[in-house]
Order: sequence, then C-alpha cells, then structure tokens
Amino acid sequence: MQHEKGKMTARERIDLLLDPGSFVELDPFKMPYGEEFSREKANMFGDGLVMGYGTVGGRTIVVYAEDFTYMGGSMGRTHLEKIAQALALAADMRVPVVGLYDSGGARIQEGVQSLAEMGAMFFNNVMASGVVPQIAVIMGPSAGGACYSPALTDFVIMVEKTSYMFITGPKVVKSVTGEDVSFEGLGGAKVHSASSGVASFTAKDDGEAIALVKRLLSYLPSSYRDAPPTVLSAQPVDLVDRAVNSIIPLDPKKGYDVRKLIRAVFDADSFLEVARAFAPNSVVGFARLAGFVVGVVATQPMVLAGTLDIDASDKIARFVRFCDSFNIPLVTFVDTPGYLPGLNQEHGGIIRHGAKVIYAYSEATVPKLTVVVRKAYGGAYIALCSKKLGADVVYAYPTAEIAVMGPEGAIEIIRRRELEAAPPEKKDEVFARMVEEYRSEYMNPYISAAKGYVDLVIEPAETRKMLASALANLTRKKRRVSRKPPRVHGNIPL
Repeated sequence: MQHEKGKMTARERIDLLLDPGSFVELDPFKMPYGEEFSREKANMFGDGLVMGYGTVGGRTIVVYAEDFTYMGGSMGRTHLEKIAQALALAADMRVPVVGLYDSGGARIQEGVQSLAEMGAMFFNNVMASGVVPQIAVIMGPSAGGACYSPALTDFVIMVEKTSYMFITGPKVVKSVTGEDVSFEGLGGAKVHSASSGVASFTAKDDGEAIALVKRLLSYLPSSYRDAPPTVLSAQPVDLVDRAVNSIIPLDPKKGYDVRKLIRAVFDADSFLEVARAFAPNSVVGFARLAGFVVGVVATQPMVLAGTLDIDASDKIARFVRFCDSFNIPLVTFVDTPGYLPGLNQEHGGIIRHGAKVIYAYSEATVPKLTVVVRKAYGGAYIALCSKKLGADVVYAYPTAEIAVMGPEGAIEIIRRRELEAAPPEKKDEVFARMVEEYRSEYMNPYISAAKGYVDLVIEPAETRKMLASALANLTRKKRRVSRKPPRVHGNIPL
C-alpha cells in the first residue's frame, strides 16, 4: 500500500535513516488499550508506531516512525504514550530526536483517551525544547491536533505531493466557509514552505527527506550541553579573495543575491539554507567556517530591497533563538533600508513582530558577529545585531551606509527649506548634490567606527579571514548567562 503511493514503510524509513544494524527498538509488543497480548493479533503489536534509538554517522539519536498501514497511523493511547516516551528518552539521553509522521490524527474510537495522551506528547515536546534538537518529517498526512507536535519541534521537513498538514480538512473548510480546496492546496508542502512558514524544508520523496535529516543533523550538537560537530576544512582560513569585492554593486539601489556573498565567505558547499521559500527577503541557514558550524542570518536585497517584514522578522527571530539554544555562533549580514512600510504591515503587527528580532538577538549569549554590507537604516540597523544589542564584533564594508534613514528622506526633512528656495529648474540638481553630501558626510562607515559602533572597516575580500579570526577567539567566550537578571524567563513579544 505504501509503495503504491510512492512512500516507504515505517521500518524502511528507519533503516534508511540509521546506521546499519544500530537500531534498538523499544516496546515493539505493546498493545492498544483494551487488547490482550496474543500472537493472533500480531498486527496490533506496537500500536502503529515503531520507536527506539540508533546512530546516524556514529552519533546516537532517538527515532520514532508512524505506521500508516495500521489503522491509518491513527494516534491511539498506546501510540501516543510511545511518542511521549521517545521524547522524554531523548531529553534524558541528551540526544536529538527525529519523528517520522504519517498519521490521520487522533484515533476517534478511543475518544478522550487519545486526546489526553496527545496532551502528554505536546508536554514532552515542550520539555525537550532547547534541551535537544527535535526534527519532524511529515511523510504522509498529519491532520487535526496531531499537527501541533511537529509544530513544536525545531525543524519540519515535508515530502512533496505525499504529505500534508492541516487542523481541519477540505470538507470541513467547505462546510464552514464555502471554500473549495484540495488537500494539497490546503496543507501541502508548497503551502507550508512558502506561505505559512510551518515547513523548514521540502523533499521530493522519502529518500531525499531522510538524506536531508542526515545533513541537518551534521550541523547540530546532540544537546544544549554540547558544541556543534566540527569537520576538517581544506580551505585556508586566511584566504583573501578579491573576486568577492565585485559581488556588492557600487550603486546602493542595485540589488544582488546575498547567497553569493555567503557562499564566497564560508567553506565550500557548506551552506544549508533553512526556510528558503518563506520570507525570501531574509536568508537564514547553517554553514561552516574553517570547519566550525555557524548560524547565518542575512537580508536579501533582491527581494523587497531586503526590508524586514512580519514574516522575515519571525523567521530570523526563531532561527536566532535556536542557534542560541544549541551553542551555534551567529554571523549576520546587514543590507536593509529598514522595516517594510504599509497598512498591511502596520495593521498586521510589524511593531510586535519586529520586536522579536530585537529580543532574540539581545537574549542570545553565543558569539555574535555582524557585517554591515551596505544599507543599515533605522530600527532595522539596531535590530540586526548592532553593537548595542550585544554583537561581539561588528565589521563594515566601505559601501556601508549607517543612518536613521536613507539620504533622500533625510534631505527632505533636514534641508527642506533650502530645497524649496532653490530655483525650480535647478531643484533636481540641488537635491542630488545634497544627497551626495549627506551620504559622504553622515553615512560612511568611518563615522560609526570613530564612535565605536563599528570595530573595523574591511574589504569584502577580507570577510572570511576576519570572521574566522574573530570566531577562533570567541569560541573561548563564556556564555554570559550571569548577566541576565534573576527571573523565571522573559516575555518575548510573540
């Protein structure tokens, strides 16, 4: 049945994920509630869930996989107890946990029992949060309340065309709202990767999804107590590549793909972008610098000029908080004219969402390195890990423009009377001259450097060398948890 749908079975998925012969299954004979142990009822063993631990690349993880061939993978009491047990076990063992989801949701026949145990599963998701990395792979349906367990994990991977997630299905949606929508259109991989932001990654099939899990795990520590895994890098750390200088256009209004800069700076082929399709005006992901794992945050000038909007703010803040939870240093590339203006943004809560970025960076105690590439205006300059938000090192390129706002807007405010007094036929010429004067006198990075807000102005070609040097020294940095005031926890503007 699974193969006909282009899907693997639960055990095939686990075998593909784990190192050969490393899987130790737990509770394989546990029966659904109300059923007695009997060899004649062997199809009930495990209650539709395969769970245990094994190794990936020699590192231990806990894994569980839902078996859609048994009652549609529905979540009965035993099934849910096993997932909750897997989450608790991972937290106790201090190892990552990977859940392979393929379920129609709570088992209706078991009523409130399935709902109650679903609550226990959610509770353990939350208790494991920030303790060990949690990865959810949606490889079939994940409907109803069952969606919230993946949503509580750190990363969600969805398989295209065979997986979907939604709280209420198409029939209910049509009966309540009159909207006619397909399973794919309501909660498919494309929807959740590009529109809702629920999915961090998508894969073409089960095999690609498993390969993605393995790659993602290679960047992550086993728990909050551990450092991320390092690898040997063949590239010299003191490399100065003059070709990098040509990536950033001299015209401040011209766009470019910030990924080119990221790939040029970090170890070859090491950048793993997270949530690529969601909020594309921002770029986040993992990379290696001289073999060390870092979290990369950048604004994307090619989309919305790199402005921060509601979705980009959420995407950045969540990624920063993950990296801080798991000892992953942060490198931020700033090129943004500010927060995106507009009624939709203001009414949608850009103030609240934008504040999440400020909160996340301020709270983070991992090494934080910032590179001001070009525009760094207004509140967005502050929010994207400026010096006063706790950046350990701030570099700026000669092209950097750090100011309250862009020169055009500034001139229209502070030199309005002079501009109005200019002869009409020369007004454009006078305005252009004022803009250039303002840009050279007030916005160049040496002004910020003179005031201590930028540590060093560097060529783009020197970025790899300077970041690697700073990172090597900052790895000795003690996490400044003691600087935080005594409290239960802060109240991030969610």
